[in-house]
Amino acid sequence: MSQLRSGDPELMQELGEFPDDNLEVELVERECRTIRPSVAEEGVELDPHVRDCVQSYTQPWLVVCRRTQGYGWIAYSERTDANKLLQRQTFESDFQPDKQDQLEKSPSLPALCNDTTRTTLTSSDFNLRALQPDRRVESLLRFSNPEDLDRFNQEARHSYRYGELFGLYPPVDEEDAVAIRPIPDCPKEHFGQRILVRCQTIKFEIEIEPLFATMALYDAKEKKKISENFHFDLNSDQMKGFLRPHTPNIDTSTLARSAIFSISYPSPDIYLVIKIEKVLQQGEIGDCAEPYMVLRESDATKNREKLEKLKNQAEGFCHRLGRYRMPFAFATVNIMSAINSTLERDTSDTDSINGRGGTEKKVLPRRNSDRFSVMEDNYVLSGFKPAVTMCTFIKQEGERLSDEDLFKFLTDIKRSSSQRRVKLIPGYLKLEVSPVPEIVPGCLSPELIPVKPVSEKNQRPVKEVLEFPSSEVYVPHNIYRNLLYLYPLRLNLTNRLTSARNITVKIQFMSGEDSSCAMPVIYGKSSGPEFLQEVYTPVTYHNRSPDFYDELKIRLPARLTEKHHLLFTFFHISCQQKQNQTGSMETLIGYSWLPMLNNDRLQTGQQCLPIVLDKPPVNYSLHPPEKLPAQVPPVKWLENHKGLFNLELQAVSSVQTQDSHLDRFFTLCHALEGKSTFPIRVGDEKISENMFEHELKLSIISLSSSSLEPLVLFLHQVLDKLFRLIMQPMVIAGQTANLAQIAFESVVSVVNSLHNSQELAKDHQGRNCLLATYLYFVFRLPDTQHEIHTTGTGGLMAHPESRYSTLTRTSANTVGLMLLQSRIRSSSNPDIPAPQSPEDAEVNNIMGKVLNLPGSRMSAATNVSNTSQSSAASTRPTNKKLFHEELALQMVVSTGVCRENVYKYAWFFFELLVKSMSQHVSQLDKKAVPRRNRFSDRFKDDITTIVNVVTAEIGNILVKQQKELEQAEKVNVSLAFFLYDLMSLMDRGFVFQLVKNYCNQMAAKSVNMSTLISMRLEFLRILCSHEHYLNLSLFFSSPASAPASPSPSVSSQTSSSYSFQDNKITAMFDLSQDFKQRHYLTGLLLTELSTALDIESEGGRVQQKAINATYSLLCAHDLDQRCSRSEVKAKIAALYLPLVGIIIDSINYLDFTVSDSRGGKGKSGGPEDDTDSVTPINQSVAMAIAGNPFNTLARNALASMSSVTGKSSNMLTAETSRNLLMCFLWIIKNADQNLIQRWTVDMPLSQLSRLLELLAICISCFEYRGKQSSDKVSTQALQKSQQAKARLEEVLLGGYGARGEMMKRVGGNDRTLGQRENLRWRKDLTQWRQTNDRQDKSKAELDQEAVICGNLATETNLIVLDLLEMIVQAVPLQDCKDNVVGGVLKVLLHSLTCNQSTTFLSHCFSTLRALIVKFGELLFEEEAEQCADLCQKVLHYCSSCVDGNRSQACATLYLIMRYSYSSASNFSRVKMQVTMSLASLVGKSSDIHEEYLRRSFRTILAYAEEDMEMQSTQLPSQVDELLRNLNSILSDTVKMKEFQKDPEMLMDLMYRIAKGYQTSPDLRLTWLQNMAEKHNGRKCFTESAMCLIHAAALVAEYLSMLEDHKYLPVGSVTFQNISPNVLEESAVSDDILSPDEDGVCSGRYFTESGLVGLLEQAAELFSNGGLYEAVNEVYKVIVPILEAHRDFRKLASTHDKLQRAFESIIQKGHKRMFGTYFRVGFYGPKFGDLDEQEFIYKEPGITHLPEISHRLENFYSECFGDGTLEMIKDSTPVDRNKLNPNKVYVQITFVEPFFDDYEMKDRLTNFEKNFNLRRFMYTTPFTKSGRPRGELNEQYKRKTILTTMHAFPYIKTRINVIQKEEFDLTPIEVAIEDMQKKTRELAEATHREKPDAVMLQMVLQGSVTATVNQGPLEVAQVFLNEIPADPKLFRHHNKLRLCFKEFILRCGEAVEKNKQLITPDQKEYQQEMKKNYNKLRENLRPMLERKIPELYKPIIKPRIENRDSFKRHSLRRTQDENS
Repeated sequence: MSQLRSGDPELMQELGEFPDDNLEVELVERECRTIRPSVAEEGVELDPHVRDCVQSYTQPWLVVCRRTQGYGWIAYSERTDANKLLQRQTFESDFQPDKQDQLEKSPSLPALCNDTTRTTLTSSDFNLRALQPDRRVESLLRFSNPEDLDRFNQEARHSYRYGELFGLYPPVDEEDAVAIRPIPDCPKEHFGQRILVRCQTIKFEIEIEPLFATMALYDAKEKKKISENFHFDLNSDQMKGFLRPHTPNIDTSTLARSAIFSISYPSPDIYLVIKIEKVLQQGEIGDCAEPYMVLRESDATKNREKLEKLKNQAEGFCHRLGRYRMPFAFATVNIMSAINSTLERDTSDTDSINGRGGTEKKVLPRRNSDRFSVMEDNYVLSGFKPAVTMCTFIKQEGERLSDEDLFKFLTDIKRSSSQRRVKLIPGYLKLEVSPVPEIVPGCLSPELIPVKPVSEKNQRPVKEVLEFPSSEVYVPHNIYRNLLYLYPLRLNLTNRLTSARNITVKIQFMSGEDSSCAMPVIYGKSSGPEFLQEVYTPVTYHNRSPDFYDELKIRLPARLTEKHHLLFTFFHISCQQKQNQTGSMETLIGYSWLPMLNNDRLQTGQQCLPIVLDKPPVNYSLHPPEKLPAQVPPVKWLENHKGLFNLELQAVSSVQTQDSHLDRFFTLCHALEGKSTFPIRVGDEKISENMFEHELKLSIISLSSSSLEPLVLFLHQVLDKLFRLIMQPMVIAGQTANLAQIAFESVVSVVNSLHNSQELAKDHQGRNCLLATYLYFVFRLPDTQHEIHTTGTGGLMAHPESRYSTLTRTSANTVGLMLLQSRIRSSSNPDIPAPQSPEDAEVNNIMGKVLNLPGSRMSAATNVSNTSQSSAASTRPTNKKLFHEELALQMVVSTGVCRENVYKYAWFFFELLVKSMSQHVSQLDKKAVPRRNRFSDRFKDDITTIVNVVTAEIGNILVKQQKELEQAEKVNVSLAFFLYDLMSLMDRGFVFQLVKNYCNQMAAKSVNMSTLISMRLEFLRILCSHEHYLNLSLFFSSPASAPASPSPSVSSQTSSSYSFQDNKITAMFDLSQDFKQRHYLTGLLLTELSTALDIESEGGRVQQKAINATYSLLCAHDLDQRCSRSEVKAKIAALYLPLVGIIIDSINYLDFTVSDSRGGKGKSGGPEDDTDSVTPINQSVAMAIAGNPFNTLARNALASMSSVTGKSSNMLTAETSRNLLMCFLWIIKNADQNLIQRWTVDMPLSQLSRLLELLAICISCFEYRGKQSSDKVSTQALQKSQQAKARLEEVLLGGYGARGEMMKRVGGNDRTLGQRENLRWRKDLTQWRQTNDRQDKSKAELDQEAVICGNLATETNLIVLDLLEMIVQAVPLQDCKDNVVGGVLKVLLHSLTCNQSTTFLSHCFSTLRALIVKFGELLFEEEAEQCADLCQKVLHYCSSCVDGNRSQACATLYLIMRYSYSSASNFSRVKMQVTMSLASLVGKSSDIHEEYLRRSFRTILAYAEEDMEMQSTQLPSQVDELLRNLNSILSDTVKMKEFQKDPEMLMDLMYRIAKGYQTSPDLRLTWLQNMAEKHNGRKCFTESAMCLIHAAALVAEYLSMLEDHKYLPVGSVTFQNISPNVLEESAVSDDILSPDEDGVCSGRYFTESGLVGLLEQAAELFSNGGLYEAVNEVYKVIVPILEAHRDFRKLASTHDKLQRAFESIIQKGHKRMFGTYFRVGFYGPKFGDLDEQEFIYKEPGITHLPEISHRLENFYSECFGDGTLEMIKDSTPVDRNKLNPNKVYVQITFVEPFFDDYEMKDRLTNFEKNFNLRRFMYTTPFTKSGRPRGELNEQYKRKTILTTMHAFPYIKTRINVIQKEEFDLTPIEVAIEDMQKKTRELAEATHREKPDAVMLQMVLQGSVTATVNQGPLEVAQVFLNEIPADPKLFRHHNKLRLCFKEFILRCGEAVEKNKQLITPDQKEYQQEMKKNYNKLRENLRPMLERKIPELYKPIIKPRIENRDSFKRHSLRRTQDENS
């Protein structure tokens, strides 16, 4: 059934067929930097090892690639351009900001006092007809028949759609892209960081002779010279002329003045040392330098004669001694400081330009260019500005010439910056140091081969200077290089009596003993020939034991023989010409020599040679001079054969191994291959034939013990040889020796040591980079023919590879033929028993039969298949050994450590197998050998064993060694890649069997589930990234019997036509057994996904992995060019249908965070919208928490849970959810639409409702976040896509085969690749780079992102819309599943709530209109609630500033009216709903554009007038009336808009509007909700809650009229406990309203669930406002209703909330803050209605008087202009007559809630004292004299008590004062009140549950400390000193006395308490406090004991005394304690 129709052959071909051969083995020419590769000289027969090396450096790479690999990925990189062509979508949200700006500017506040403007606006008879209507939607009433309408809408929807959904969405995270196996970097020559040094000037005070310079790098820390010498000179032509006789020709290569140095390990201790030499002349260096130090350039004219004389002298010396040099001066430059100087300078420049601190910049250039440093971060040599540096010359001392002296000097200058004890020569050297540019024309390699590109014009060359890295560099040799560096060190002739003083050594490289045998292989210096035959060392004047500092660079011959040697001749040079001397200036001292080979190995290292006086004897060169055998006549030695001449040799060679183990190994291997004769010489020993095998084995075993660097350098050759040994059967001394096992073990140990080395890089899959590179580029099947060497080099190079196509493809057949011809030249008869190579045998076997067939191939096809069966691998000739078989065998039979490592580094052996198998397959004749028979059964068994063992290994690690988890992951990945590769090589059924084994084995492990799934996922993820994954998945009838070679006939037989059987359709969306069998891989992946979604995993990592795997797979399909046709995509989507089922089931785990409600526009006041505005609540989370994992809830029911935002353990992150939903949408978009439709028809209702819910989630998830926030959202997306792009480029540049190579050639320049290679492994760095780039995204990029986001939002929403249309159209009209339509409508309305593009809105409104046309009746009857919503949303769009949106909305609104008109009740309901919607819309949104709304009303009117059918009815007039009504509501709003800035006035106005609707409950409810919304916006949660309580009371009144249920509240009376104000709602009495009347109270709230919804929201708001006790009261009303409904889930969450409320009361205790209250009076005629009004304002918890005062002052001064407003500062009554009528006055007083004593009995808690307040009090102090304050005994106080109209909290924050009472207190009463207050404070502070020391000390200080004790003490002295004369005051006196007694008691307790609380450091403080307290007590005692006798009867006396004595006693006791 999932097969395609057989009628589509082309498509079938594309997906059903496995492409015949997608495997290519290509020879890729290696890139050569230089114009020709560096090779050994022509015409020499090379030594086998050298020949192998040269071949390996020049042969092309052998790369195996698959043609179509990576299609999907490539598309990623190309899609960015596609995105440039996207249309920008129009979103209203992108327009809005400008509008609001205008509003802000409009002078709305002065409008308060300016009446004229007011009247024009509020006139509700604003004439609509005067406006111009918008354009009408033409097709509104065109279609009489719904089918046509649907078709029309569908065509519209499907035009201009974006094809690739994933093209609009950022790719997944980097760490999830396991399926990308990084292609290793192509082997390249190693370079460190490169700098270019240009020599600009060498300037001395005088110019009298030619000077020569050499430059090299030295590392002072490592004490090592780290580059070869670079020779240059800047002599003028005149100076060069002096030397013309000595330089016959000058080669251009010697004219370079710039050099490129490479530094692998940058450090601050690297110095560039420049040495200057001059021509030898008479005199010490000091004498020669004298003129340079004495003569000045400025005095040139004065010294002209002197200069002339010097010049002539110099010219003479040049003519005579031009070939000898002498040292003169030197200079040093620290490279790092030279570079850094520019960094510093650079930043300071930019600072001055940008004017901002350069600290950050200073770091950047360094960090940025970190990217290819290997060492510490700070030393980076790229990205700096070119630096020009000057340095001075230091005179060279004759006895300090050696390198040791130089290093000593360098450490000195590093230590002390002052260069002490050196003589400077005036002058300077100017160098420019810069990073090496991309292209350096005219550059020469160290071998002097021009580097590409060659410069056209003949310019001065630039030389690359060879680096001698300061520590090892692990990069295998890649080019032929064979250089020898010779360093003469010192000569010691002090004991010699001759006059030899000016000594030079002539050095020659000889190929024989004759003088003509000197070879021109010594590289020349500057301005001379390129190569020299002889060189003279510089002379130190009159020094018998000179030190030398010269370096000779010699090009070694490729083939060294024993005749090659170095010859040294020693001369004394006479500088001064004697009169009688005419002959030579040279006097011979003696000779010495050094043979190049020692025991067949190159001589290197330090040597000390003796000197022979006469010409050396014949055949001297065969022996080193120290071991020269005795000669006749005897040889005369200088100083008795003592070593006198020290020198050092260093080779830089890619053919000389310089490591004994390697040397031995190679020599023995070559002996084995070659025709060598025994015994063989290896080093000092000779090996006989019978010892040979043993020695060879030893050498193989000891390979891994050679040191790492040489092993790495010759890695390619070593591995090649070892593989060859595995294959080659050895015949040694007549015995066949099998070295395979030892060779294999050696390979394993090499692999192991490379992996274990800390020095070597690994990629993120743990593969050693060197090995990966070797396998990818270098490895080829070992050639095991013995005759391979017989033909000489020519034959070798020509054929071995002709079997591979070289970038062009030829059929296997022709390749086979070429093979035959090239190999078997001997005879045309292929069956001749020639000594065949193993490969030939098979080729013959096959080809022979083919060639001998009679007639054409086609006619004999049957015959071929038979023969090929018989010749298949199973009947292989015995002599044939195939590498892959041998390798597999060795892997299987390995044991012990070797086996452990084989499986630990399995990736290497897997890739090795794959590459050798690929080469094997490419040599087979594919047509003759069927896929099944390519490999032998034995081999298949081995592979099965290997896979099983590896799987078992992974399992063991998981079970036993958790810490090795990472290792297991890596092995797992490599196994997956192995099977992935086998898919392309072997029989696929076999591979699937392996996969099955793996899965079964992995499932059996008892390990942590998430680890297991994670492993299996990685595994599948890789298999699924196979380029033919689709073919593998779509066309297997059953996994076990995969077709051997899928062909059209096979698939067409099994295919059934695409007919739908209903039962099957639902099954297609399930992950059934049948599906898993049919589509094996997909089945496995989807099974893992569904398992992953069900398990609990920490942090959701597994779920994320599973989802991203699926996601990236679909993404690859979507962007794959092969799948661009829609029928192909439909086919692929069919493959993933079960995913839809999985996603629908996982709906509870999705996280889509509802975006914050933007200004509440378009909110209908339904519960979910309100909760939106309370908290951007995550609804599905709430659902999951409600313990509702699978059965889904209606959206509204969530409101109650809106407070629960904790995450359930299983939630997916938002991003993962989005990825999963993307997959869902993609399938829905691309699957066959009929199929989807049939599926929705058969879907059970519960499933359908979940599908609809999923669609709603999709809409929220992909909502467009607007340009403004696109910053936030898309930056992550962008960062992602940048990473992905980088990754892609990496893959592409890494290259899939040839295509990658081409890309590399085009774009990948060496240096960038170099940077990338390091970048890739240093993730920390790349991260840093990206985040850094991120902040400065250009506006264009942001813009582009907004475009992409907009398109994504539009496309996802349209996909949802398509599906909704399908669902609706599938519903047959007659058995209308109403709830389906309702559900669809709900989703549509949800989409209208989100931010949508005009494109989507036009289609969405079309769909809505179609729904109204088709299901109008049903919708208006059954879905009244939804219709209310619909009206609300449509009205919202009627006020849109985008014309398109507005015209669509008007058309829809008109259609709603028209279709509801058919039934009176419906129409009145719609009218009601529209009116309410407008009321709520204008009430909530501050940004309603009334001009647009009015224009929309006018447009609707136009529709009504133009609708011909309806003219006969009442509709037009009804519409007219409705619109007039709406218009007047709009005018109210305009008024509201004026008060936008005055919240209190605004609330009053809304309150008035709401009161006006007392008779129309629906509208009153709407306005109450509007008020709630407004309060909520201002964070007045309590008032907001009260509005909802009032609304609930209104609903309760209505419900109690309707039906009498015990559990329902009895009207508003029930709510009295919450607030007495609620009783106002009972005004809705029977006479006003009969509930049954049409259209009245039909809103969704006038139901029991509506009531519960309102109350739950109120409870939530009370809780936000901190009134937890009120929460309890609210739930008391809710709980009976829930109990009656048996809704236990809600009850559970309710009690949970109650518990939380009570806990909050307990926890917060005293810390709770309630409102603060102020009395505000307004005075002045300009206030209009407000004049002389007094209000109580309720302000938030801790509001100080200045705050509210400031706020009102600011507001009213803005209204009335400056200078008009005065704030009255005191609280005395205001006298109207004293006020200025032209000013306005505001008086603000702080007031406190006031309670009578009897009330205080009930109001015990803090909450009760702050709830239901109607009376407030403030006090005014006064004295009889009129001043407010006076002495204690004349201080009176007036208390004013105000009563408000309603109790606080109310539905608004200010309430009118309706009553005022005052009474005065006498001074003693004032004192009593003060003391009582003090005592109360003390008691409270002492007896708190958790005493607060600071609080206690504050109160104590105010009571007992000396500074204030005059407070209480003074009060006592004034009022208690004597008994008052007036008996009326007796009681007051006594009361005050008792107050003081209690006060002093409390003080005592407080002091004691404090003692317990203090910290040790407060001891003194406590003692001080105690002292003060005792003093106070003593002072008060006499007054407190004086009683008024008249008041006390004697009965009480003893008790008082008793009590007193008790007190005294206790006080005394505490005193004792203290003392």
